[in-house]
Amino acid sequence: MNHHGAQMMRHWEAERPSEFAELEEVEEHFTQMGEEIAEQVELRARGLVGTVPPEEGYLARLQRLNTARLAAEGDVVREFLMTELPQAP
Repeated sequence: MNHHGAQMMRHWEAERPSEFAELEEVEEHFTQMGEEIAEQVELRARGLVGTVPPEEGYLARLQRLNTARLAAEGDVVREFLMTELPQAP
């Protein structure tokens, strides 16, 4: 299980204990969710990276790539948390 899956598992344990308790394949569920999040982060980060300026140095490139990844990760994890919240009655 990757860190995204572990993060979601902790979230469910804390915020959705009854639904968490009903899961039969806990490891499998959060492993799959973590993999899906990682795939979405990768796709979103690629879209945010933009074009490489010809004069861009190593540190500027590293900063641009890291910024894109962090922004993508924040967006995707937030979306998963929002869609995973239980519906109000």
